[in-house]
Amino acid sequence: MKNLVKILILFLALTAFTSCKQQQARMPISRSSGTFMKESAIRNKKLIAGEESKIDSIIKSNPKIQYIASQKGYWYHYVTKNERDTLRPKKGDIAQFDYEIMDLKGNVVYSEVELRPQTYHVDKQNILMGLRDGIKLMHKNEKVTFLFPSHMAYGYHGDNKLIKSNEPIICTVTLNDFKPQEKVKPEN
Repeated sequence: MKNLVKILILFLALTAFTSCKQQQARMPISRSSGTFMKESAIRNKKLIAGEESKIDSIIKSNPKIQYIASQKGYWYHYVTKNERDTLRPKKGDIAQFDYEIMDLKGNVVYSEVELRPQTYHVDKQNILMGLRDGIKLMHKNEKVTFLFPSHMAYGYHGDNKLIKSNEPIICTVTLNDFKPQEKVKPEN
């Protein structure tokens, strides 16, 4: 029995000793030649071109509406324009706005009632990339319709509810008010 215990202890010691030696890093099983990234870029360019073509069709279908192309890759037009005010929301301001989301066929996806009035800390909260930029173009009491390609809206994932993957949207926004953050009273 003593010999069995000695053999067992020796075996455990050898196992512990050999398992503690430093292992060499393993090389990856496959190496990428960069073709995946190139193919992905080509797919994305085709996707964006297709979405822009659909948006261009909307713009051309109603020549009475003057759409403006933004530098960020979306289009917009004023439903109600405020030419008296000069101030626009800037980083840190708190904006109150209403909005509605439609698909490119004009079907309401989310109504203003469903989305309820929004309070947004400009550039300090995570909202749609297009809205983040679009709100900063607006004056108080303006209503603007934005045509957002999917990469400026909900992107690849959609919203996991009603907006599908890679779906461009129409978003109509009314900027009700905005104030500098220091002038807003905190709610208790």
